[in-house]
Amino acid sequence: MLPDEDAVLGKLLGWCAAEVGIRAVILTSSRVTPDERADLLSDYDVILAVRDPAAFAGADAWVSQYGAPAARWGDESELLGLPTSFRGVVYADGVKVDYTIWPEEMLERVSAADALPADLDVGYRVLLDKDGRTAGWLPPIYRAHIPAPPTDAEYRAQVEEFWWSATYVAKALWRGEVVFAKFVLDHDLRLGPLRRVLEWRIELDHEWSLRPGAYGRGLEELLPPELAAGLAATYVGAGVEENWDALFATAALFRRVATEVGAALGHAYPLADVDEVVTAHLEAVRVLPR
Repeated sequence: MLPDEDAVLGKLLGWCAAEVGIRAVILTSSRVTPDERADLLSDYDVILAVRDPAAFAGADAWVSQYGAPAARWGDESELLGLPTSFRGVVYADGVKVDYTIWPEEMLERVSAADALPADLDVGYRVLLDKDGRTAGWLPPIYRAHIPAPPTDAEYRAQVEEFWWSATYVAKALWRGEVVFAKFVLDHDLRLGPLRRVLEWRIELDHEWSLRPGAYGRGLEELLPPELAAGLAATYVGAGVEENWDALFATAALFRRVATEVGAALGHAYPLADVDEVVTAHLEAVRVLPR
């Protein structure tokens, strides 16, 4: 059984409070965002503001202070002109903690900024502040990651990217390369342009005020039932013919939603000069003798 939130945070704060080099601990993301429904499996997104970030980034023995790591992954980035580090850990007890390491100077930079960084504007809770340096932080307004209505150029770019990528699915299926075909279908089409126009369609119903989940998370609940069913129908197995059917089902859903979004925003959907031309090509490749 996974430990509850109080137990996890209590254990984390126990060693953070005792570690002189850690000056502040901030919890962010799903466990503090009002519109999120955190559950037992939700990650713990924790910012550690530290005196010596290079020491934390260079050696990760410190992640064992919570418990025994089972799997981990890291990355480097930058915020407000200062370097940051990410260390994600899955622990043996099943708890997943995503640590972001900040130099302690970041605390003042956040206070001096005109707006919160996106990672804080999604929601934050200061769990520990040994020096009182977060006292001047702005409260979150929860606008980070909310899409803006696309410009005509942005809209057209998504439409053309979809149809451009669709030709690779057809080519791969004709060659019998199902693994590559499914990669393009699943990643480049469904999680790329199709996901974006579906998110735009959702925003039309929520006056561009809703923050969509990452990588399509929550689409099934947010879409109108008919569109959600259409999206589910694009997922199939490993057969060549069923993936051909999925390609055309994905194209039909994209065409419908992109047309609705374009009409609502005053953007013309390029039916004749893009959609119909590429669709004819896909149909021709499907029946092309090998």
